[in-house]
Amino acid sequence: MDKLRAAVVGATGIAGQQFLESLTDHPFIEVSALVASRRSAGKQYLNAIRSENGAIQWFCQESLADSYKQMVVQLGDTFDPASVDLVFSAIESDAAKALEPKWATEVPVISTASAFRYEEDVPIFIPAVNNDHEQLIETQKRRRGWKGFVTPIPNCTTTGLAITLKPIHDAFGVQTVIMTSMQAVSGAGRSPGVLAFDILDNIVPHIPGEEGKVAIETRKILGTLSDDKIVPADFIVTGICTRVPVIESHTEAVFVGLKRGASVEEAKQVMTEFGKDFVSLGFPSAPDQLIHVHEDPFRPQPRLDRDAGGGMTTSVGGIEKHQALPNGLKWTLVSHNTKMGAAKGAILVAEYLRHCGHI
Repeated sequence: MDKLRAAVVGATGIAGQQFLESLTDHPFIEVSALVASRRSAGKQYLNAIRSENGAIQWFCQESLADSYKQMVVQLGDTFDPASVDLVFSAIESDAAKALEPKWATEVPVISTASAFRYEEDVPIFIPAVNNDHEQLIETQKRRRGWKGFVTPIPNCTTTGLAITLKPIHDAFGVQTVIMTSMQAVSGAGRSPGVLAFDILDNIVPHIPGEEGKVAIETRKILGTLSDDKIVPADFIVTGICTRVPVIESHTEAVFVGLKRGASVEEAKQVMTEFGKDFVSLGFPSAPDQLIHVHEDPFRPQPRLDRDAGGGMTTSVGGIEKHQALPNGLKWTLVSHNTKMGAAKGAILVAEYLRHCGHI
């Protein structure tokens, strides 16, 4: 079987690097084009990520694969999407708004940017959570006259929240969600990112735009598809998003009010059982378990649990009843923001959409 030829756009940035690491030795997707800004275009990749003082700015823990080092970086403005089968976009939203439609006229574009998340005909995918939204792709292609399409993944803070809410909402109905996030510094990127002296010995209590994204995206992801559009889920989501001195993975404290009461054991069961049919399909980037429920009251913890399932399992603990909301439950989750919440999650979307025949 011939492999799908993929372009990684924004290949020199931290999100682009995560795509390259996650696609190394992929069984049916190969990176055939590296695309970036004018600063990097025309250079071999290893030189494109080399700083003025000679340091190689490769930020993944895994080593840079030899296959990428000598590839010449192409310019985003002139890159020909017809040369590939699939585009993974890891660029800023302003650039994505202009460039992603150009690529989608020819091929599928799976994006980490927020540029198209809130368009009526664009699904925000988390595989196993809203698989049925894939039907919206054909609507998007028809309306826009594209051969391809754009499907963004959600904000990384939304990902773990939506995954844990899905089985609870399906079983008991969610009325209200109150969430506080404790987000890793890697979510801010490297440039400008979070300065060391801002985050050490500190918690930054505001991340611009984050709380609004979580509220809108969670309701869209858990919404229902009706008449070629997604009707958002009919519950309230509110939260406080903070930045903490953790390198990778977001921790979230979640409080929910339910339409129907649920015992702690019932909540644990539906979370543990969630996604088994999806996992059984055997996608290369999927974990063995989408949600792992800990019995240890001191888990999950970022350092201990972020790499569960190769960074693709959401870890949950501390499930208890509470009285602050009707039929209240609370839990803590840990979700890997640069794997399930970013590049590797986007690759899993591609694997699922290929299975559906969209790629």
